[in-house]
Amino acid sequence: MEQAKYQRVLLKISGEALAGQAGRGIDFSFARQVCQVVKDCVSCGVQVGLVVGGGNFWRGVKDGGGNMERTRADQMGMLATVINSLGLQDVLEQLGQPARVLTSIPMGSVGEICSRAVADRYLREGTVVIFAGGTGNPYFSTDTAAVLRAAEIQADIILLAKNIDGVYSADPKKDPGAVKYDAISYDKVLAEHLQVMDLTATSLALDNHIPVMIFALADPKNILRVVMGEKIGTIVEEEKKS
Repeated sequence: MEQAKYQRVLLKISGEALAGQAGRGIDFSFARQVCQVVKDCVSCGVQVGLVVGGGNFWRGVKDGGGNMERTRADQMGMLATVINSLGLQDVLEQLGQPARVLTSIPMGSVGEICSRAVADRYLREGTVVIFAGGTGNPYFSTDTAAVLRAAEIQADIILLAKNIDGVYSADPKKDPGAVKYDAISYDKVLAEHLQVMDLTATSLALDNHIPVMIFALADPKNILRVVMGEKIGTIVEEEKKS
């Protein structure tokens, strides 16, 4: 069997991606495709941590629309990620892939409280670990949660599966002259204010020396292609010293 390029990865999926064409809720047909590829990655010896957003149910302050106190709106967003995490756990288990939900907020009957040691043990056993509830704090995105969990488990790379196939010099939908990068440094992302992750997440990834691969989730098999080392999407990493 071909050797995977990465041994341990943190996969971040947006909640909107799980919604499919409906735009809300969970498209279980698409979720099953994603989970099958995750299982294939584990079969190749890759340890997979997973963070999923909650935007298909609630987008925190954006859905609060100034009508709610920010902390409470964000807490609702954290709970939305728990809903998605439980859905993915169920689909993975239907496929025969062991999975565990670890929550940033104590929810004993839902999942174990998030712990680096527990996550590490499950990952080494070949269990997919789904980190739910964001960071457990308001004012932080699930992108930041993904980088935080990646740092905790010492992931080799963060796989940022999005609805765009990489990082561009400008919005390709608005600027036909936008150039796609195969690789780009964190310094350039920050200097040019490129939309990769929010500023907090980007800075945290840089500080912890974790590369991020951005690629399109439209074809879930891209996840496996990336972990096997195919050049897909854009990799964001520290600037190489000459």
